[in-house]
Amino acid sequence: MDNKIAVLTNTYHGFTLDEALNGIAAAGFRYVELAAVRGWTEHVSSDMTDAQIEEVKQKLASLGLTAIGMSGHCNLMEEERLDDFRKNIELASKLGCQYIISSTGEAHFGRGESFSDEILAKHLKDLVPELERYHMTMVLEVHGEYGTGESLYKVTRMVDSPHVAINYDTANVVFYGGKYPEEEIKCCVGDVKYVHLKDKAGEMKEWNFPGVGSGNLKLKKFMEYMDSEGYTGPYSIEIEYTEDFCMRDKKPEDLAVANKAVKDSYDYLRSIGRI
Repeated sequence: MDNKIAVLTNTYHGFTLDEALNGIAAAGFRYVELAAVRGWTEHVSSDMTDAQIEEVKQKLASLGLTAIGMSGHCNLMEEERLDDFRKNIELASKLGCQYIISSTGEAHFGRGESFSDEILAKHLKDLVPELERYHMTMVLEVHGEYGTGESLYKVTRMVDSPHVAINYDTANVVFYGGKYPEEEIKCCVGDVKYVHLKDKAGEMKEWNFPGVGSGNLKLKKFMEYMDSEGYTGPYSIEIEYTEDFCMRDKKPEDLAVANKAVKDSYDYLRSIGRI
């Protein structure tokens, strides 16, 4: 019950970082996961100068927020992308994060990618020295071709490093893996060190990810199971709305929609004693 509860700024895809941080703090949250996803949500970036990084840190401090993780997705199957990810590890460290999150392939718009447990494990092992240097834990997200915790557990066991673990996304396991989180988690819980707490509405393959507590998933049951297994890592809320709302350019009035979804999520978690 002492888990830190954060909000991933990708919840504010299409909005500025300031708008995201203001909304998250106003809702009552005290922790954030910063989005640094090239070509998608670049709220922070490895191209930032030290002065720009300091500005972000000062903004966080002014709102009483702490960055605990950074979403720095890269295609880890491609060796040439590993240097990009190394830069993201350094950025996450400069921002004070303990965790860096990545999917195995591109987070969005990946085309023609090939996947291999052996290649992925090799590339992850190549990143371990950098993770050790910055005292960082890398967590692989349930996403895409690795749409279940079970599939990622095979890889993390091959890597066998305390610096490489699983980010269990409670809605992605439904959308990509066709499984329900309260049951599927049981096969991999020992390697889960981070959770994207995301709800799911509509059909299994429908892009419909509302605020936490507004969908169909048994998230309270899921969290109670994690308690029983001694999970003490963070929960990071991610809201991706409907496909239309997520993908289109945002209008000024859309910010109120995002802020309400974040506040509703806070109120739900407070109602079940999580905050």
